[in-house]
This record gives sequence, C-alpha cells and structure tokens, in this order.
Amino acid sequence: MLSKNLTEIKEDHEHGYDRHKDLKALDESKAGVKGLVDAGLSKLPKIFIHEQDKTTTSNNLSIPLIDFGPLFTNPTNSSSRFEIIEKVKYASEKWGFFQIVNHGIPTTVLDEMLDGVVRFHEQDTEIKKEFYSRDVTKRVYYNTNFDLYVTPAVNWRDTLSCVMGPQSLDPQKLPTVCRDITVKYSEYVKKVGIVLFELLSEALGLNSSYLKDIDCAEGIFLISHYYPPCLEPELTFGTSAHSDSSFLTILLQDQLGGLQVFHENQWIDVTPIPGALVVNLGDLMQLITNDKFLSVKHRVLAQKIGPRVSVACFIRQHLSPENLKRYGPICELLTPENPPIYKETSVKDLVSHYYGKGLDGKSALDHFRL
Repeated sequence: MLSKNLTEIKEDHEHGYDRHKDLKALDESKAGVKGLVDAGLSKLPKIFIHEQDKTTTSNNLSIPLIDFGPLFTNPTNSSSRFEIIEKVKYASEKWGFFQIVNHGIPTTVLDEMLDGVVRFHEQDTEIKKEFYSRDVTKRVYYNTNFDLYVTPAVNWRDTLSCVMGPQSLDPQKLPTVCRDITVKYSEYVKKVGIVLFELLSEALGLNSSYLKDIDCAEGIFLISHYYPPCLEPELTFGTSAHSDSSFLTILLQDQLGGLQVFHENQWIDVTPIPGALVVNLGDLMQLITNDKFLSVKHRVLAQKIGPRVSVACFIRQHLSPENLKRYGPICELLTPENPPIYKETSVKDLVSHYYGKGLDGKSALDHFRL
C-alpha cells in the first residue's frame, strides 16, 4: 500500500503542483527515490525535472588511466615511481580526474562493497527508516539528496553516509547488512589514500609526506549512492553537475556507467573499468595548490536501467567542531608571480558553505577567493 506521502507525490501532476509540499512529502516518507519507484510511478514528479545542460558530450576522449602495480611489485624502482608521479601530475593539472588499477584492494572486496550498498538500499523500508536523518553532523545517516530543500531540482538517488574517521566509528552504529564490509573497505581505502597523497606531494615538488603531515589524509567520509532505474531519465540527473568538497575522492562504481566529467567545455564519459577506482581532486586540493591542481565538475546521468550503485570516499574531515586547523595556499608553491588566490579557511567552514548552497552547479571555491 502506498504511504500518504508518496501518493501525494505520485499524483502531483493531477492535482496541481506545490513544490515545498512535494519535497516535504518525499522527506517525510523516509522511503527515498526507491520508495517512489516501488510506488509505481507513471510520470516523473516535477521536483525532479532539471533544466537540461545542452553542452556537447564527446565519445572521443577518456580520462587518464594509471597503473599503480609497479609501486607494489617493485617499490625500489625509482624510474617507475617517477613515471607514475608524472602521470598523476598531468592528470591533476589537466583533468582533475583519473582512474587507477592494481591499487592493492582485492576485487572480492570491491564487489562485496557494492553488494553491501545494494543490500542496504533494498532491505525492508521500515528497517532502513531507522537510519533516515537530515542531521548531517551525525556519524551514520541515510536520506535522499543532502540538499533536498535548497537544490534547484532533486536528483534521482538515495544515499547512506558514514563518517569513518579520523575518530574511529563504533561498528555497531553501522547498518547490519553492510557493517563488516564497510569497515574493511574503509581500511583499504585509507591505505590507497596515503599512497595518493604521497604521489600528489611529489607531483607538487614537495616532500612525499607533505600533504599527510598537514592532515589532508585525516578523515574518510564514505557515501554509498543508489540510483534506481528512472522512467524518464532525459528529464533529470542521478547527480547534477558539481565539484567535490574533499582534498581527494576515491570512487568505486559499478559497470553500468553514467558518470561524466567536464573537460575542455564538453562532457566526457568515465567508462567503468573492472577492478579500477576513479580518483578525483576536490575543492580543498585546488585551494591549497592555488589552482595548480583542479577540482572539476562532474555529474551522473539518470538511466532507465538500474539500479546503479557507487561508493565515494571523500578524504577529508567532516563537520568536526574540534578541528580548528585552517588551510590556505601552500607557501612553498607561492611566488611574486603566483600570489595566493584564496583566503584561509577551515574544513568545517568550507563544507558548511558547500552544504548550505547545495549542488547548484556553482563552485564553492568562489566564496573563498581573495
């Protein structure tokens, strides 16, 4: 039986349109976008309809692919490491995105993590509702669209969010159906993150431990996205265009595709590669590198097939009130010809601004420019 909330949304096109009423109904249903699909939609509710981006999509380019295998199989080979650093530098300066293979996380762990996302989002709705919240300061919560009430149009996805560090999270607070794999996967991602920060530090001409020493690697904010099949995908997005708030993001995606990155004024498909992880730099990285490394727009298309699932690990602290450290452009990168572009800010202030404006297509960095 349909809940009263979902019935109101399902039939909004028949009885007029009250945007706030529909947003509130979706929120109070606690069933998410999946709940709407399960309710048997025949028409996409108006709150999900986006003004469509007419920018060209290109199939002729692909983001850089970097093999990390030599870092583990032959760690003393300086020439192999240098070659990988140069590839990371190029990708960070020109794309802000790249894929990595042979990164050290077993395929079985990757597959089980994706399975865990499906298990959580497809379990009994009443059990899932216990985790539903709009309090983004909580360590574990599920909802649909963190920016539901401020976004220009709602995105076609539900999300489980878990703050896995820097303070350790009591595993008992995690949903039972994905508890063990979430903990295991987070530990693996933490190790990959350390390797990436070392390579990024060296790509900047700094000591390999530089970014780790200034606490860029502190904190993992893990979000598990679930994109149900959409009956009118051309009218909406799975995730609208945005850049990330992190220092860097490590993304595990399934094989359905849909992720695109904005490069040279066109949208480029990020084609899934079995066993690969997608790495993209976030706003905090662009800020501290004074625009040397890029945090670029990306989005996820809605699709008729599905569900599509992904796991994004934002490497940064979340909204910890006790973290007072401030970040500005790295002094070693500044010269009279390259003065600071951004003012100093705390991670909390940047993330709070990001959450306050939502995914409106504008960069959060604009707020912090000098």
